[in-house]
Amino acid sequence: MKQSHLFTKTQKENPAGEMSINAQYLIRAGFVDKLSSGIYTLLPLGLRVVKKIQDIVREEMDALGAQELLMPSLHPKEVWETTGRWDVEEMYKIADEPYGLGWTHEEIITPLMKRFLLSNKDLPKAAYQIQTKFRNEPRAKSGLLRGREFIMKDLYSFHENQDDLDDYYERVKEAYFNVYRRLGLGEITFLTLASGGTFSKYSHEFQTITDAGEDIIYICHKCKLATNKEVADGKCPLCGSTDLEEKKAIEVGNIFKLGTKYTAPFNLVTQNNNPLIMGCYGIGITRLLGTVVEALSDTKGIVWPKSIAPFAIHLVQIDGGNAEVVEKCNEIYEILQKEGFEVLYDNRSEKTAGEKLNDSDLIGIPLRLVVSQKTLSVDGVEIKERTSKEASLVKINELVNYLKKNV
Repeated sequence: MKQSHLFTKTQKENPAGEMSINAQYLIRAGFVDKLSSGIYTLLPLGLRVVKKIQDIVREEMDALGAQELLMPSLHPKEVWETTGRWDVEEMYKIADEPYGLGWTHEEIITPLMKRFLLSNKDLPKAAYQIQTKFRNEPRAKSGLLRGREFIMKDLYSFHENQDDLDDYYERVKEAYFNVYRRLGLGEITFLTLASGGTFSKYSHEFQTITDAGEDIIYICHKCKLATNKEVADGKCPLCGSTDLEEKKAIEVGNIFKLGTKYTAPFNLVTQNNNPLIMGCYGIGITRLLGTVVEALSDTKGIVWPKSIAPFAIHLVQIDGGNAEVVEKCNEIYEILQKEGFEVLYDNRSEKTAGEKLNDSDLIGIPLRLVVSQKTLSVDGVEIKERTSKEASLVKINELVNYLKKNV
């Protein structure tokens, strides 16, 4: 994509009123636009990143044997009354209508499964969706970390007995860690014991360490399990160690053993007339977008992992009005496109070299290629990784082979 074709523009100054790094950088770099508190538009660059996050999550859910579906966002009052949750504050209600906007989907998925799980032979089954949620969040803040409208992956599993749920639950834990590793957050994301367990003492959260986090967790140095401050008592619940480290963190996922909390009210039962055992598992997709920025950015801007970067290569043309540079840069761009590389080509004629390089750092694409009179004088291209302080020169006739080995 040619940068001159983007309708979005970068901004030099931080947006007024935005205190969080993720909101500042994502707005300045043209990834999102704020419509209202907790409500953001995903702009073309931001949508590319979100789609890649979704692809990673989708691959890991599919590997669990879960099937993807898409449930409605508009929910009738009667299904929520079945579980006694119609009056929860989290739900936006439609004025003078018996409908609300979905902030979670247990009340939708459970009666749906009742139509199809007709015998024990149909078990276990798991289904997930990636969908926009709406939540009446009174403290919408911190950019994409706490929103009123957001994209979420929610997975629901149904089992004949507790042992089967326990086995699947452990598989989901590993799938979640696979997601965070692939997003570049693996080393700073911890399984965390939390309150909210329905049929067990704890639920589990996945918490990513960053100073922007609203949660306080205590990490056990011995077994690497973390405990949320809400349930911490000074020692690790798993190994008993008191060698704990306090850290601020962002919750990037949660998983619950729901037991029969929702299957019993909807009479979703086994052939023996016992309510099915249920689990639910959530990951905030747009929250992950914000978390990656908070956890991995530097003072110059965003630092995208290769796995979810909007483009693999940022080709920067520094021509100073030189027609030869423009021609050669266009030629390189066409070659890279034909070779299948994802390239953002900064061909903007009105920007100075300094402005282009600053924008490149702000946008955060993993690899930058600079073509200028200086590089062409030696038939080369300057190459610099986003996280590196040093640049190197690669001959133009060797560029494609170099990129195939390094991108």
